[in-house]
Amino acid sequence: MKKISIRKNINFAFLFGLVLAAGSLSSMAASPTLDKMKSTGAVTMGVRESSIPMSYTTGDSRFDGYHVEICRMILGDIKDKLGMSTLRINYQPVTSQNRVPLVQNGTVDIECGTTTNNTARGKDVSFAYTLYVEEVRIAVKSNSNIKTIEDLNGKRVASTTGTTSVQLIRKNQKAKDIKFEEVYGKDHADSFLLLESGRADAFVMDGSILAGNIANAKNPKDFKIVGEPLSIEPIAIMVSKNDPEFKAAVDDAITKIVKNGNMPKLWNKWFLSPIPPKNIVVGLELSPATKNAWAHLNDKPAEDYVAK
Repeated sequence: MKKISIRKNINFAFLFGLVLAAGSLSSMAASPTLDKMKSTGAVTMGVRESSIPMSYTTGDSRFDGYHVEICRMILGDIKDKLGMSTLRINYQPVTSQNRVPLVQNGTVDIECGTTTNNTARGKDVSFAYTLYVEEVRIAVKSNSNIKTIEDLNGKRVASTTGTTSVQLIRKNQKAKDIKFEEVYGKDHADSFLLLESGRADAFVMDGSILAGNIANAKNPKDFKIVGEPLSIEPIAIMVSKNDPEFKAAVDDAITKIVKNGNMPKLWNKWFLSPIPPKNIVVGLELSPATKNAWAHLNDKPAEDYVAK
């Protein structure tokens, strides 16, 4: 009886070990991104070229910004959890038009730009916990008579191809009786140039991007941001829809970053202090909506936010 009991225990232990091993292998197989990071020692980060101060180039194929630094911290945490000594980050510039497809097809592992988390995009990609809540605003020249959304009637309004800003104007109740001409830039810098050169009367975009481009202009005092917010939207880091294990690892890292008290420091660094390469100061104060997102981490889409 004693031998049989021992044999049963041994068999149980053996089977239990097989189950744990199978579970571990299954978990690894369920995360192609983590597997690729371990096998290649590299990861590809999607970045923007002119989304100051969120994600932009500082020259010589180098990139930086609020979201870029957060993503480096996230990847550093994941590297340590995987037991890797080093992890090479390859930077892949993306645009408003190709950012979602590049995440979908695996060219980009983690997109760290200025993408709004909404239900439409949520069908194709997943979003990490929100660490920045944006207000869509209107930028004009300082001598412009445009003060409100109604003043856009008969004007040329610039925005960036692949963004939702003009759609927000169309949906706004105050804009139902106005008509304006839409002009598009290929990226945010190009859209701002349309305003700067007089080819557009206004530039509608995320407030941080407007503030960043104005601060980076030859004569920042020549421009101003006007009107009430057209929309309040969560801007979040994108990852593959088909890799919940990787999203969980990203969200875990974000939770750690927040709990360690890093977010106020990051905000001060990128929005209230001189930033490279020109040492400009964006001067965008922390909003209650973003502060609330830090306090209550979530990946809710824009449809869950109500513009005030």
